[in-house]
Amino acid sequence: MIGIDVGGANLKIFDGADVHIHYCPLWEKAPITSLLEPYANGKNDQVAVVMSGELADCFSNKMEGISFIVDAVRRAFPYARFYGTDAAFHDGAVPALAAANWLASADYLRAKYPDAVLLDIGSTTADIIPLGRFDTLRGLTDLARLQQGYLVYTGMLRTNVVTLLRTVDLGGTRTPVSSEYFATSADVHLVLGTITAEEYGCDTPDHKEKTRDASLRRLARVVCADLEEIGEQGAVQIARQFRDAQCTVVCDAVRACVSSSGAESIIVAGIGAPFFAGKLGAISLNCELGPVADALPAFAVREIALRDGVFS
Repeated sequence: MIGIDVGGANLKIFDGADVHIHYCPLWEKAPITSLLEPYANGKNDQVAVVMSGELADCFSNKMEGISFIVDAVRRAFPYARFYGTDAAFHDGAVPALAAANWLASADYLRAKYPDAVLLDIGSTTADIIPLGRFDTLRGLTDLARLQQGYLVYTGMLRTNVVTLLRTVDLGGTRTPVSSEYFATSADVHLVLGTITAEEYGCDTPDHKEKTRDASLRRLARVVCADLEEIGEQGAVQIARQFRDAQCTVVCDAVRACVSSSGAESIIVAGIGAPFFAGKLGAISLNCELGPVADALPAFAVREIALRDGVFS
């Protein structure tokens, strides 16, 4: 059986042995079907799917996105089943399929970690999920999760640096930032060593190299400068101030969820797990589960389908 998570930027697949992550930006008409076809080898007709890519702005509404994703997956896997925010599997496109990937993770983990809050921080967002309140999580939309503090729209790779910074301290001078799309959180975390160049799994703002030097140059652009004007030290200052702001936003939201839910522990998954586990004194699922923690919903939806006998 295969588990698939169709996000707006990434297509994640767990085939029972390995995790496969493909950069697949839906707003660029990414070829979901052709990326999936190599996994359709005749033995993999049982496929469980979750999604969040329906929110991509290439679609006029969520149902259009849901239908597009369902059709694209079904062309590769005609018998695929789709997990929804009602915690049930569906044969076709229904509204409940919108942004259900986080609930699949919660559904899988709640038995083992009933008193924990899960932070799953990936390329784009941070999902904050009180696992002990699973029954109250069913049916929540992304809008409701934003309003309740369960979704923080910042991630390790694709977040524009200026979403969290209005000014930076540059050599002791308060410096406003440009609102242009010059640098991302991936540039920040590459420069600071939080991620490797291989983990820079998205396009760069300028479509240039994914190297530390190129990231330093993009960060200098945030204050309308060349790297030669502010030096490496100045670019690193910008990176550290973004990282600190992002850490504060995410950690404050996690701690608020812990307090309101009465949780006793925190578990962390996703590409940001090594960093945030240390900041929160949390259990890293990257250590507990290995590589599948970077594609947790894809792994989880497969496990749920096996647990519930969906294809029996």
